[in-house]
Amino acid sequence: MVEVPHAGLHVDAAALSTLVSPASALGRDADLYVDELFQDAPEAGAAFLVAHVSRYVVDLNRTEHDFDALAVEGGAARLSPHGLIWRSTTEGRSALSAPLSRTELERRLVTYYRPYHAQLSALLQQRVAMFGYAVLLCAHSMPSRGRDGHQDPGRERADIVPGSRGRSTAAASVIDTLDLTAREYGYSVAHDSPYRGGFSTGHYGRPDQGVHAVQIEINRRHYMNELTLERRPQDFARMRRFCQELTRRLAHVPIQAALAAD
Repeated sequence: MVEVPHAGLHVDAAALSTLVSPASALGRDADLYVDELFQDAPEAGAAFLVAHVSRYVVDLNRTEHDFDALAVEGGAARLSPHGLIWRSTTEGRSALSAPLSRTELERRLVTYYRPYHAQLSALLQQRVAMFGYAVLLCAHSMPSRGRDGHQDPGRERADIVPGSRGRSTAAASVIDTLDLTAREYGYSVAHDSPYRGGFSTGHYGRPDQGVHAVQIEINRRHYMNELTLERRPQDFARMRRFCQELTRRLAHVPIQAALAAD
């Protein structure tokens, strides 16, 4: 199964009235085109779940409780500005005109967050029931260099970053398949650096319960112009072929053999 939680740009009217971030931030902080890179996933027999809502409405790769008082009225003490509700852009500009009301937060949870995770959970459980296990690929993209709001500002990043929280969220064969496929395509790989896997990877990645989850962060320089946000056609086509081959291989990864070896 492939899930893409951050490619969307949709902001509904109620959410739009709370935003002060520039329109360009919605594009720069989205995982643009990742849904298109993985659009061939169903051909490999994979379920394909894509969110169209912007992470500036609600971040689907966070827990329901990951917000502070600067983002939502009555929230906890100061936490990350990029939690469930983003209160600033990656580059540090304000995203919200004021903290959201609890009513508005609940509306977003009911409208977007909970249905998304209910569907994700149901699809995974269907696969566990049918096959005895499920493989979840959490698909994301990242800037080629860490921006000011990141933990690695200015540092050049690897081409592909698999996130598995220290190889704890999936069998070795799943993680190694991602690694090997990327290297065969000539991409550099850095595990868990700078992303170890977000909420979905950690929450659903329970190998002992038959669900193997790994996050993939794709370096944007390999398929798009990071300034204009436009696709780079030839590079995009190659990255799409990589994503297609990766999905095909993950659909046939020998999970039981891996568990026995572990």
